[in-house]
Amino acid sequence: MILYPAIDLKDGQCVRLLRGEMSAATVFGDDPAAQAVKFQDAGCQWLHLVDLNGAFAGAPVNAAAVEAILAAVKVPAQLGGGIRDMATIAMWLEKGLARVILGTVAVENPALVREAARAFPGKVAVGIDARKGFVATKGWATETTVQATDLARSFEDAGVAAIIYTDIDRDGAMQGPHIEATEALARAVSIPVIASGGVSRMEDLIALKATGVIAGAISGRALYEGAIDLGEALAALRG
Repeated sequence: MILYPAIDLKDGQCVRLLRGEMSAATVFGDDPAAQAVKFQDAGCQWLHLVDLNGAFAGAPVNAAAVEAILAAVKVPAQLGGGIRDMATIAMWLEKGLARVILGTVAVENPALVREAARAFPGKVAVGIDARKGFVATKGWATETTVQATDLARSFEDAGVAAIIYTDIDRDGAMQGPHIEATEALARAVSIPVIASGGVSRMEDLIALKATGVIAGAISGRALYEGAIDLGEALAALRG
């Protein structure tokens, strides 16, 4: 199971939100590229980047910070937030991003996800963010009647590289991930599922790995606050 350290970008800074609320942002640093290098030096295999402003704006906002990260590290990075058309997808992949994450458009324009997955094999992931099992879009500000499992299944034949499943109520709350819901989603589809939201202790990572079906986990606040030691966690997940 791969551990993805998260760098969430708001106004060019590294932040973490509490349950997706932009007004509840904790700033952890003003040099995202330096933070990315720290994660790389600790041995991470991937980075998870989010353009939070972009998620609300519907277009890239923190592009300069993302580009600085890509220039500073060699490990692959995936990015979500404000990626809603083929031009933006192509732009980010040309700049060296390993994978784009499509969230809002996966609900509003699923044909775009399919087109992008065909055009860029292995480089398109779907972000499914859910409250109580129902998908939320536009930076989690808009709630839908779409069930997370139904949305995931709808892309089963599309060739997407992964599904990033976020339990919004757990995100940034340091209360542990919703392991049962994530495992159920992972068992419902053949697409690799990456868990996000609430991963706050080594025990959470071990429990996610123990399901045998979850491909990865994203952690942010716990790494910044020292609740999880990245080096120890990477060693434990390799073992």
